[in-house]
Amino acid sequence: MHTRYRAIARVTKAHGRRGEVVTVPVHGLPPLLRDGLEVYVVPPALKGPRSRVVRSARGDEAGMLASLSGVDDLDAAERLVGRTLLARWDDLPHGFELHDPDALVGKAVKDSRLGDLGSITEVMRGPANDVWVVDGPQGEVLLPVIDEVVSSVPAAGPIQVSVPEGLIGGGR
Repeated sequence: MHTRYRAIARVTKAHGRRGEVVTVPVHGLPPLLRDGLEVYVVPPALKGPRSRVVRSARGDEAGMLASLSGVDDLDAAERLVGRTLLARWDDLPHGFELHDPDALVGKAVKDSRLGDLGSITEVMRGPANDVWVVDGPQGEVLLPVIDEVVSSVPAAGPIQVSVPEGLIGGGR
């Protein structure tokens, strides 16, 4: 089986003489860089390593300051500016797919009681949890992405949810 990769961050600028870089999450993802994570720089340099290990990462959605293995000075950090960092899918946190707009938009959603709800048209990021905008036979439905409503996203087929009483049509 082939290894799956996911773009998780873009390097926006070099920071300091020790080779740290500032990164921002891509495609509406939350910050996913963490100490020890192996990342792949694309496009890769013609010579040198294709992957780096995150030595340290701190920050939030606005930007993370990261130190990468083999990037030890300002010149090396500046060569990474504008490049994208990929991570192996299996190395990403459990439940990552619940917050991946690229993988979610267009997916069918089905409730255990109400049946087909339609498909996800947007993923809204909130301070407490994400909200999926689902458009279908019930009209536009805003589903909170919490454990009581959504437990997992299958690789194929509709996403099974448990819509709370009263969320659609006044309690149907």
